[in-house]
Amino acid sequence: MQANGIGEQELVKICISELCKKAGLAGCDNLPQRDLHFLCDYIESETGVVISLSTIKRLQNGQFSRIPQIATLDAIAKSAGYQNWQSFKSGKGNQTADAAAPKTPTPAKATPGKPTRASAGNRNSPHRKKILIPGSLVFGAALIVLALIKAEKPSLANTDKAQFSATKVTGNDLPNTVIFRYNIDSVTADSFFIQQSWDKNRRVRIEKNTYTLTDIYYEPGYHTAKLIANDKIIKKLYVSIPTDRWIFYAQESLGGKPEYIHSGTGIKDRSLQLTKNDVLNSKIDIQKEHDFVQVYFPSRIEDSSDNFVLKFRIKVNELKNERCPFFMSEVFCQNYFMYFRSTLKGCTSESVAQFGDTVLNGKTSDLSSLGSNVTAWQNVEFRVENKKVTISINDSKQFSAAFHHSCGLITGLGFISNGLCAVDSIDFQTIGVKTIYSPATPPGSPALP
Repeated sequence: MQANGIGEQELVKICISELCKKAGLAGCDNLPQRDLHFLCDYIESETGVVISLSTIKRLQNGQFSRIPQIATLDAIAKSAGYQNWQSFKSGKGNQTADAAAPKTPTPAKATPGKPTRASAGNRNSPHRKKILIPGSLVFGAALIVLALIKAEKPSLANTDKAQFSATKVTGNDLPNTVIFRYNIDSVTADSFFIQQSWDKNRRVRIEKNTYTLTDIYYEPGYHTAKLIANDKIIKKLYVSIPTDRWIFYAQESLGGKPEYIHSGTGIKDRSLQLTKNDVLNSKIDIQKEHDFVQVYFPSRIEDSSDNFVLKFRIKVNELKNERCPFFMSEVFCQNYFMYFRSTLKGCTSESVAQFGDTVLNGKTSDLSSLGSNVTAWQNVEFRVENKKVTISINDSKQFSAAFHHSCGLITGLGFISNGLCAVDSIDFQTIGVKTIYSPATPPGSPALP
């Protein structure tokens, strides 16, 4: 059974590796938190099955003592391009089990056309000395099949009868309590959850014969709430909390609660920026590791993320002696992420970028062209035409990439840094169609001087 168990772990790691490649990741080793979140979202978009961040980490590293549930294995196999987990195993020829099987006069019952490897060909194999191993393997395989059958959750039924809606309590203010109303009484499943957004940590278990759940949204944006049964999404709804003005906050880590920064309009010296006093007066400890975020989410959402051009001038004012200061420009969308990070040339190993289903990590991709002297003013153009991306810095084309799946409509604009960004000359338009944001006429917000 041990050999068979090791084989399952190896197969899972192979499948995850193929999944990463299909999802557009450069590799599957040492993925940052955001790439792991993307991988969870990719599986969800391909199969409708929700896999938690902790689960995907364990699968990626082969750190599990029990074989995962068949629903989880089917989800990663389908996302990697196979019909199901059994199809993936058959396609790989169950290589580990074949390698462990000794060569005996008894003919093996192999699947027609499936390649096999006899472990007896390895002169150092300990299995050559144990003639009872084939029976043990069969017995072990039978136990595994029984365990998988037992672990598999009951089939869903009547999911079309589920009801799901949401109401905001305080308009578009922050924080904002949202009332979720649902009815799952007619749905057959053994567990139910409501997940507030893309963050798997914001998932709350619900029960039948209850019909209301309230939750707090601390960040503005265009959130997708999900009603989940047996780890499968059965209903989705959008919760939009726009700002129509710039909002500033600090965040200690991805997924942490924001600490709001109070700065009036945030317009100083003819640019959009914060000062050290703004941060200190908001009672934020600048000695901690923070990302400082400034975002703008319009109420009207009607422009495609497949074709746009964003121009701006930016520099990072450091709060403390950062070894690798950076800024990140992000166009928020309905689906996926759309962003890139620029840092000093010597720090580009820490650069990251994502354009739809194309995810890039500076440790496994050459993102050195995105390096710049971020503490001095940089003129940047972020252009997307027919899902093809071009990044220009100081009027010089530095980087290009492409993505395949549309990110949907543009829902907002943001700048993120480990210092305080000063940004001006913001000009955001759909190509040849209309202005989304400009210094002259930012919708619903005071114009930048």
